Amino acid sequence: MIVLRRVVPTVLATAALLLTAGCSGDDGGGGPPFGGSPPPDRTAAGASPSGQASAEETPPAKGSAKVVRTVAEGLDSPWGLAVLPDDDLLVSSRDEATITRVDTETGKKTVLGEVPGVSPAGEGGLMGLALSPDYASDHMVYAYFTSASDNRVVRMLYDAERPSGEQLGAPDTVFRGIPKGFIHNGGRIAFGPDKMLYAGTGESGEKGLSQDKESLGGKILRLTPEGEPAPGNPFDGSPVYSYGHRNVQGLAWDNRQRLFAAEFGQDTWDELNAIKPGDNYGWPEAEGKSDEPGFHDPIAQWPTDDASPSGIAYAEGSIWMAGLGGERLWRIPLKGTVASADPQSFLEGEYGRLRTVATAGGDRLWLITSETDGRGSPENGDDRILEVRVS
Repeated sequence: MIVLRRVVPTVLATAALLLTAGCSGDDGGGGPPFGGSPPPDRTAAGASPSGQASAEETPPAKGSAKVVRTVAEGLDSPWGLAVLPDDDLLVSSRDEATITRVDTETGKKTVLGEVPGVSPAGEGGLMGLALSPDYASDHMVYAYFTSASDNRVVRMLYDAERPSGEQLGAPDTVFRGIPKGFIHNGGRIAFGPDKMLYAGTGESGEKGLSQDKESLGGKILRLTPEGEPAPGNPFDGSPVYSYGHRNVQGLAWDNRQRLFAAEFGQDTWDELNAIKPGDNYGWPEAEGKSDEPGFHDPIAQWPTDDASPSGIAYAEGSIWMAGLGGERLWRIPLKGTVASADPQSFLEGEYGRLRTVATAGGDRLWLITSETDGRGSPENGDDRILEVRVS
């Protein structure tokens, strides 16, 4: 069953678009995706088996997005999403500090358990989820959450054979000390194609942290699965991968292992960035495109009322970006690390605030609404997981 929140037609909208990605005044282009190291699998990265790079296809300027079904309803403050090997979903509740398994065929919800140590308040709580790169053998689930003293990353053993509510093992703290605040806690985590753990953090409302490379706030971090600074990071002995961010809540890689990130602006511009190791993305000196040298410009930017971006995913040659305040799903077609056409919006106002989007294989996405996060107007059935077909 598909439930529309409002009778508002799907629209195509044009965002303010930057057709170059890179530091102001230079090409800022691509470069190796992992801290100066080549991709671990050149064929997976888009090269031919002979080692010759294949030509990149540019997606059509216009695409489509259609909700084909509602997978589940009645979720409370859903935030993080991890896709299990059998296509079932793990969903975190920011405010209840629980993780729930959703059967994508039937919509059945099974609570794994509550994560101890979570201290929900404001924008903080239990947020991003990620499966261990060795999940098939170790069954470890990683989570990013706000504690009483900081934001941190933990991992827990998931045992589906145990009774509901008792399926999570005790959390093992992998990484701690990320600044916390009532706002701007970041929270998205993901394992990259290099099997390293990436975390998007916020500056917790303290703008100066973003430019301080010694601080963990306002950064993208790159860690080993054990929580150590990953080999090849741009700053020796540091987990910092990029800096000058305000509040990163979206991380995704394209089919050539290039990393993209979405982040909230303040009053002017929200951003989608192509991430280059060691680069400075400008906050708080720059919001959106800047003429100042040394800052890596976004590949696309939006007025804050049109986006307030959280999760992103890559499918069908485009980045798909969930908008909270904008209440819409954005499509940004790519050619390399630049936008190949103006962004397009879909589902505007139909399902309310949109928090998280993840690939479901091929031309499908999983999309989570966020009406119960304290800033929406929840209706009967909120919040929901939707299956969306895109092109």
